[in-house]
Amino acid sequence: MTTELETSVSEQPIIELKPDYRIPIFLVVLGIPLSLVKIIVAVVISILGLFLMFQAVAIRLQFTQTALDVYRSGNLLRRFPYSDWSNWRIFWQPVPILFYFREVNSIHFLPIIFDAKTLVDCLEKYCPRKS
Repeated sequence: MTTELETSVSEQPIIELKPDYRIPIFLVVLGIPLSLVKIIVAVVISILGLFLMFQAVAIRLQFTQTALDVYRSGNLLRRFPYSDWSNWRIFWQPVPILFYFREVNSIHFLPIIFDAKTLVDCLEKYCPRKS
């Protein structure tokens, strides 16, 4: 038998961020004109773009009532409880490219390879910024 608390927590929606391929595609396309200038730089940037594209396909972020869960191919990789967070920030607001958050004992940086608007909405809902 479940209690009311267990029922209300389990009925809370889990929000999964959709992938966003803009940054990976931009990097791959950027490699084309760069290949005319410096081939090694073009190759490195294109490989980074392809790597981020693969990550956008494979990685999923889910916001639950208590934590940010990171999944790869359906397997839980890591859970980041909001209670351990001290701050978060999205870098370069006109075109968000990097998500930073700090836990009590560590700092994390993630490229924005998922829906940035939903990310910000979820962060403000589940883990409001501390001034």
